[in-house]
Amino acid sequence: AGAYGFTMSSNYNSRPRAAEVMVDGDRTHVVRQRETLESLYAGEFLID
Repeated sequence: AGAYGFTMSSNYNSRPRAAEVMVDGDRTHVVRQRETLESLYAGEFLID
């Protein structure tokens, strides 16, 4: 469990962000999927 949502998260050391889950009483809802490694590396390029 954590107190920070997506807006306060970072990709420090290329770590993918966790999923966000909303809890409403005894029900849970995934409101944002966790990041995949593919999406994390999508904007990175190697220099020749």
